[in-house]
Amino acid sequence: MPTVLQNIIRFILLVLFQVLVLDNIQFLGYINPYLYILFILALPVQTPRWFSLLLAFGLGISIGICSNTPGQHAFATVLVAFARDGIIKLFTSIEEGNNPTPSFYTFGVSAYIKYVVILVFLHNVALFFLESFSFVSGWIILTKVVLSSLVTILMILGIQSFSKK
Repeated sequence: MPTVLQNIIRFILLVLFQVLVLDNIQFLGYINPYLYILFILALPVQTPRWFSLLLAFGLGISIGICSNTPGQHAFATVLVAFARDGIIKLFTSIEEGNNPTPSFYTFGVSAYIKYVVILVFLHNVALFFLESFSFVSGWIILTKVVLSSLVTILMILGIQSFSKK
């Protein structure tokens, strides 16, 4: 299946799953998995930065409109898309002309886990601090960031472990 069609289907499925299922799950008020970020993480490596920023904004605004917080999700996803290229260059060495989709098989297990952990954590820090717009309840926000990040990372790694080469 062509990459463009895969990404369109991935976008639609992740938005629907996030809005209809995951946004209705909150464990103890601290854990809310944000699996939709997998769309940005799974874009091919050579995707132009301007295009990944545009896709991230579209994804964030779609999730935000459905959850009645459009600016928060848009900011967090655009921040992740902006930092993505630097994180990829930090942990991998992609040969010129290659355009792999980030995964365990293309990055290696260690590099892919670092890639996912950093970007999911960055997303959740931006999202939760923007949501509270305060540093007063820092421990509560930090708890939400850590627990939501952990659950999201485990979900992403679980999904990626089932994907084929």
